[in-house]
Amino acid sequence: MDDELELLHTRGYDVRGYWRSDGMLVIKGAVRDQLPARLFDIDDDSPLVMHHMEVALTLELPDLLIKEVKVEFLAHPHVACPSVVDHYHHLVGLSIVRGFTHKVRELFGGPRGCTHTTALLQAMAPVAMQCKLASRMMALRQSDGAASPTTPKVNSPEMREVRVGGNRNTCHVWAEDGEHIQHILDGTGTEVPIPITVRIRERGGDPDEWRRQRWG
Repeated sequence: MDDELELLHTRGYDVRGYWRSDGMLVIKGAVRDQLPARLFDIDDDSPLVMHHMEVALTLELPDLLIKEVKVEFLAHPHVACPSVVDHYHHLVGLSIVRGFTHKVRELFGGPRGCTHTTALLQAMAPVAMQCKLASRMMALRQSDGAASPTTPKVNSPEMREVRVGGNRNTCHVWAEDGEHIQHILDGTGTEVPIPITVRIRERGGDPDEWRRQRWG
């Protein structure tokens, strides 16, 4: 079946979240549109990158408040494309919480922005939310597991609320009235994600013991 398909377009997103030593999060994203070889010129045997935009957001915890924005256009079809870059500095002061995607469309949708950069921002927001929990775990690791107001135990009520708060109603598993959230909040649901379970077993470990040692 695949032999009947001819590639016309490839779009790729790459979004990565980083913990910075000063306690800030840095989320870096890129969107890249590549056209296959010979699409526009039968004699050109190399793929052609039509769009390549990169965005870096520096976020303040715990509210995921955007403090710095950097937007770069590394490949674009029109001379005027990069003229919109400075407009994205209106992101400074916004928080990546519920409603962020709507606010991004309001500020940068249609003729108010670059459609590819705006789509990239919408792909970056969930990564920031994922990194919020990871950042708390990083802080706990750096404190050698010592309990403090800013570095609660992984399975403490506060950390359980952080896990739920960033995921509530994001999908059917995390429905606010579902069993998954209830088990987390009452401390009975410390399910180790399947990819981590598989990796522990591949390394000869016991996922239940791993959970008890690290999550309590």
